[in-house]
Amino acid sequence: MKKKVCMFVWNHFTNDARVLRECTALSHNGFEVDLIAIHDRKDPTLPRYEKHDAGFSIIRVKNFFPGIQRLLGLVKHYKRNGMISIPITAIGIYFLCLGIRFLPLWMSLTLLALLVVMALLFLTKLPKYTVRLFIFLQMVRWGMKKRYDIYHANDLNTLPQGWLCAKILRLRKKPLIYDSHEVQTSRTGYDSPLYGLLEWFYLKFTDTMIMENHTRAKYVEERYGFYPKVVHNYPVTRYPEQDTSILLAKQLHLSNDEPILLYQGGIQTGRGLEQLLEAFPNFKRGHLVFIGDGRIKDMLIKKVEDMGLTDRIHFLPKVPVEDLLLYTKNAYLGFQVLNNVCFNHYSASSNKLFEYMMSGVPVVACSFPEIKKVVDEENIGVCVNSHDPLSIAEGVNRLLEDKECYQRMRQNCFKARDKYNWEHEQVHFLAIYEELIDVNSKKSIISSKEVRNKSFLSQK
Repeated sequence: MKKKVCMFVWNHFTNDARVLRECTALSHNGFEVDLIAIHDRKDPTLPRYEKHDAGFSIIRVKNFFPGIQRLLGLVKHYKRNGMISIPITAIGIYFLCLGIRFLPLWMSLTLLALLVVMALLFLTKLPKYTVRLFIFLQMVRWGMKKRYDIYHANDLNTLPQGWLCAKILRLRKKPLIYDSHEVQTSRTGYDSPLYGLLEWFYLKFTDTMIMENHTRAKYVEERYGFYPKVVHNYPVTRYPEQDTSILLAKQLHLSNDEPILLYQGGIQTGRGLEQLLEAFPNFKRGHLVFIGDGRIKDMLIKKVEDMGLTDRIHFLPKVPVEDLLLYTKNAYLGFQVLNNVCFNHYSASSNKLFEYMMSGVPVVACSFPEIKKVVDEENIGVCVNSHDPLSIAEGVNRLLEDKECYQRMRQNCFKARDKYNWEHEQVHFLAIYEELIDVNSKKSIISSKEVRNKSFLSQK
């Protein structure tokens, strides 16, 4: 009988390569997998329920609630017109008058301050948190619909759902896997100590934790006192150089002789993209191409316009994950120039590095431990100071000018993809599941023996 797995992810599941690989590996190896994700109301073509070609099911919970959206619209209206203080003032005056009538002045003022804080929270944060709460509750509801054998939470934002379904709401507790794709306690945008407290609490109920590399695993060991399992972010082996269906130079109206210098991925702060633009005027040749979307994309586009380089720097939207390598293989070189803004960046060895490798594209990369180790050992690119635009430019120009070195690195990429691939790495991933099933089966046998012994003793 197939073991049933319930997996949670806090995104729309349209470009999550790691979760796709894990669900596929489980489905192809005899597990029945349901992935619970979030629907995107802005994309009418995205199905709420679907059966993936790899054999697993996807359930996307609603993220649109008309009543809450009307409240959000009201808040935006007040903010846009600078009138956010009007409802707060009205609430405050009403309760102050009420307090003065029945309470001492100091108590009235204290009550007023508390009410103003609550009103501010209600009018600014509460609608957003309410939407998240409804998403959370729907995920839990779907997580309880079947008798799942294992729960798998991707990242901290789905660990509470896994905890509730596996350890609290089930009469018989089920194994819980915490698959942390990031360092939750040291990453951009997650500065509150609350994240560390939450992770520490939920780890007490987690059967297995997975981290993405050994640098991050050591960080967990120092923080929590145990060494998690490691499953690297290696892509499925592909040979994109054999496919000519996507010709990026033609799409961008570029000469085939003009090298494409590619950055693919999220366009966010801390990824060295501002330094990349500053370095570009020092590149001896080439067109810089960004593939992806993100918060600072508009700012970068504006900066390129101000630099007068719109004819040499190009921005494309994110592409489907299954097509990404067909774009990547068109590049002369690829960038992975993270900045050291948090331990999460410093310890990264992200998809991007291995996708460049898989496509035969040498890299200009930051000198962080996990990335530098692969780049230097396999000789697939150059490592630079990602905070220094001149260092980035030197790395690019070296690959542009030294053709013999470049061709050697390109061939090394093709060799290295036989080593850094999901076909090898999934063995470690599946072993985690087999170990959990084995341990859980032994617990069930022991529990059954205890029940029989108690029954025998009571009969005596």
